[in-house]
Amino acid sequence: MNDQKTIYVLMTDTGTLFTRMIKFVTKAPRNHASIAFDSDLKDVYSFGRKQPLNPLSGGFVKEDMKGKLFGKAVCAVYSCTISRSAYERMQAYIQAIEANKENYKYNLIGLFGVMLNMEFQRENAYFCTQFVAKVFEHSGLPIADKPASLVTPGDLENSAALQLEFQGELERYIQRQSTAKQEMKTA
Repeated sequence: MNDQKTIYVLMTDTGTLFTRMIKFVTKAPRNHASIAFDSDLKDVYSFGRKQPLNPLSGGFVKEDMKGKLFGKAVCAVYSCTISRSAYERMQAYIQAIEANKENYKYNLIGLFGVMLNMEFQRENAYFCTQFVAKVFEHSGLPIADKPASLVTPGDLENSAALQLEFQGELERYIQRQSTAKQEMKTA
């Protein structure tokens, strides 16, 4: 039995107005973080827009990488090999949030905390990088040397725990994964 599992951290730039505002502050090339349990990005989770066309309606989301919001996104896909038990803790943590997603909100106030380098803790509220960092933290694998509520896109992209797998158009990555899967089936 394989005791190692791989999870993925996806960093994207969708080009939306909200993303451009965050980019202005962070100076990072990609400002939205998500976590995935599969390399073809079918099960992707984050805190962001509940409705793709409404940036003010935010909270826990299972994201559709083939949907309109991510259609023209550029991305960086990172992998991290972890123990099976850490993987299961991550999944359980996300499943618990998903089961009660109506109780979770987007932590817009927390973004100001990052700008001021001050922790603003809100119960059941996350912004995307905070959520990804918290999932790692909950599994016993902190991804940065700072509280999850202060983790920035740059902290994730520069984390020694993550290995860069791909950088470029998200659509191209998804197509590459699909092609690789088809080749494995015919081999």
